[in-house]
Amino acid sequence: MEPASLQSPHAARPGSLENPEVVPNVPGHVIPILQREFDDFDTESSRFLRGELDGEEFIKFRLKQGVYGQRQAAVQMVRVKLPMGGVTPDQLDAFADGIERYVPLRKGHITTRQNIQMHHVPLPDAAKLIRELGDAGLSSREGCGNTMRNVTGDPRAGVLDGELFDITPYAGAYVRYFVRHPTTQAMPRKVKTAFAATDEDNPITRIHDIAFVPKVRDGVRGVEMRVGGGTSIMPRLAPTLYDFVTLDDGEYLKITEACMRIFDRQEWLRANRARARIKVLIDKIGIDAFREQVEEELQGDWVSERDFSLERILFDHDEEAQAPDRPRSFGTANGDNREFSRFVESNVRPQRQPGFSTIEVKVHRGDLTSDQLRGLGQIMR
Repeated sequence: MEPASLQSPHAARPGSLENPEVVPNVPGHVIPILQREFDDFDTESSRFLRGELDGEEFIKFRLKQGVYGQRQAAVQMVRVKLPMGGVTPDQLDAFADGIERYVPLRKGHITTRQNIQMHHVPLPDAAKLIRELGDAGLSSREGCGNTMRNVTGDPRAGVLDGELFDITPYAGAYVRYFVRHPTTQAMPRKVKTAFAATDEDNPITRIHDIAFVPKVRDGVRGVEMRVGGGTSIMPRLAPTLYDFVTLDDGEYLKITEACMRIFDRQEWLRANRARARIKVLIDKIGIDAFREQVEEELQGDWVSERDFSLERILFDHDEEAQAPDRPRSFGTANGDNREFSRFVESNVRPQRQPGFSTIEVKVHRGDLTSDQLRGLGQIMR
């Protein structure tokens, strides 16, 4: 294989709108894995370490691969995305293995946006780490940079009482459509997306750049679409762009792309990185004017050039079909179980599937050691 360069059409994998790399649906495997990206990262990392590649050029390249610089010299932070907060036991084992091999602190850190970060990783080891995690269906692609960041949501989607339907397959299709999408590789600033599972809105959709809340109208599945939220500098709650956007025909993907095309063209936003979010644009012109721009954008020739069909990108993961059999008998605790009873009261919630429950565990400071990761995986099994 020829060495890749940043000038190569393969470098940083801008991707194609056809997204031919989608793999068959496997639990936890949401983001398509491209082995060529790992080869590119090996090549460009080696060039940078030999002084053959400008630092600014390399920063742009590695950020799209989810590898972040640290204040400490010669080490990196690797950010792996867990779309909708989903992870499998095998993937937890893969994190544990990678942490033991390549992460000096011997722990991973869970973020508030459903990523797992590993710090102080030497650059050559970062290349090995993302490759080995990729074997388990885990991806750091676009975990950093001015890209479409991890798509978050209610981790209990699919098992919650009160759900109109499971939003997870549509969130997965959204991830697959926009990862490596040419329009979202160098936007004025990052874009954070959230999918709610119910009107309870556990992911706090109104503080996100783009967000979706499930709706059903005349038997048709759709979402309320919100745009322009955010915290930090100039906090704003995202206003509603459309009350109802259909899902199964890919209309929500089309409208989101229209929003991203408009955002990407706002060169004035690029002048000030701290104020380069889509909320600043909407705050300036108002949601009604922005909606008019979206309607105009949707008349462009680009729409006919796209395939918004969900057939090849829908993430088909049925919670009920993959549920284990109910045990025929249950063990009981010996002695004083008041502490356990308090745990059950605060951390265990019934699912909409009869006889099953979700369990929450406290992760101290968000840090998990390799032993803890494996232990959680075993409990999940």
